[in-house]
Amino acid sequence: MPAQKLKAIPQLHRILITAISAILVVLILLPSETPAQHPDARYQVGKQYNVPLEMSALLPPEDEMPLLSTPLTLEWQKFVVQSGESLAVIFDRVGISPTTLYRFINSDKGTKSLTALNVGDEIHIGFDENGLFTQLIQPKSANEKLIVNRIGDDFVSHVESKQIDTQVNFASATINSSFWNAGVSAGLNANQIMELAGIFGWDIDFALDIRQGDKFSVLFEEQLVEGELIGRGNILAATFTNQGETFTAIRAKSGKYYDENGRAMKKAFLRSPVNFRYVSSNFNPRRLHPVTGQRKAHRGTDYVAPVGTPIWAAGDGVVMKSAYNKFNGNYVFIRHSSIYITKYLHLTKRKVKTGQRVKQGQTIGTLGGTGRVTGPHLHYEFLVNGVHKNPRTVSLPQATSLSGKEKTEFLTMAKDRMSQLNKFSQLLASIGTIERVSS
Repeated sequence: MPAQKLKAIPQLHRILITAISAILVVLILLPSETPAQHPDARYQVGKQYNVPLEMSALLPPEDEMPLLSTPLTLEWQKFVVQSGESLAVIFDRVGISPTTLYRFINSDKGTKSLTALNVGDEIHIGFDENGLFTQLIQPKSANEKLIVNRIGDDFVSHVESKQIDTQVNFASATINSSFWNAGVSAGLNANQIMELAGIFGWDIDFALDIRQGDKFSVLFEEQLVEGELIGRGNILAATFTNQGETFTAIRAKSGKYYDENGRAMKKAFLRSPVNFRYVSSNFNPRRLHPVTGQRKAHRGTDYVAPVGTPIWAAGDGVVMKSAYNKFNGNYVFIRHSSIYITKYLHLTKRKVKTGQRVKQGQTIGTLGGTGRVTGPHLHYEFLVNGVHKNPRTVSLPQATSLSGKEKTEFLTMAKDRMSQLNKFSQLLASIGTIERVSS
């Protein structure tokens, strides 16, 4: 524009033109716009970020890609699946887009399995320093986890497993207050205590027969991963001394338990038809009736436990009668053969019908307080040829025992197990203060 024409423009207009020109120059000199953020990135205001590279152009073919399970730096969020939740709900909660979810679950068999989550499953989601969803880990068990790695916009999964090592451990205790407390003090967990009671439950009524001074020793397996205990395995051998009599149980390859001579621990009848808790009345032929006050034979055993406690059939048989009357309340009678009958009285509910076949250990009802009673309990009777017998002490018929080659192999293994058990017992006795040792 010629100088004379520029001078002809009013001064105010000249000032505005100059200011606008300066602003245009500044805008031209500024850096170009920041690349669009990845839809899964969670950027923060005021924080510097590197411009992400297109990884797929720099990486080798997928079948040559190492599966890295431990990125250097990730920010992790842990989720425990609740009722009604799915992977889609979890992804939405952390801001992962539906498009990424679709690509994720359709990547391979491992990622697709995450569409069927169960309540209580754990999901760990890792984000890189730019807030990009980079890795997902789902623990499958104590030694196994599913790992999903992000490679560009694709996902690749694999299962990482750690070796489980098994060692033999030993526990021993003398009962001072209760069998349960002794088991806990010996270092056994709840499942092991109940399993031990089940193994010897054919010979000992744990609700009635346990006395102060009784003792037990147990040889059992433990599983470890990288030196850390992840669980307890089978009881391999055990002894239980009850009121001066010692019982021995050894686990065979079949998983069944036999004594040191190959005789089955399992009998045709359970010694007690209910979990051991507390017993109010033992077998007593000259007992005073608690309601009438009259001296009347108490031809059975009363087991007190919480109302609703499952009551088991003591052995295989056929239900003779499942009914109710004002004296017995809800009751069930079972005929096991032409010789044996068991009776169960004062039930809250009956779960079997007259004529029905039942198996040993099957729940036939629940403990209650129906009929003529002073409080909830199970009244249990055991009859042999029509004569009432004390179910705690009656001789029970033996189940099938080992024979032939199977017995020979078992006796060799039993000798080794008992040698281990005795070695630990002697070591414990010599040390005195140590309650548990492991091999």
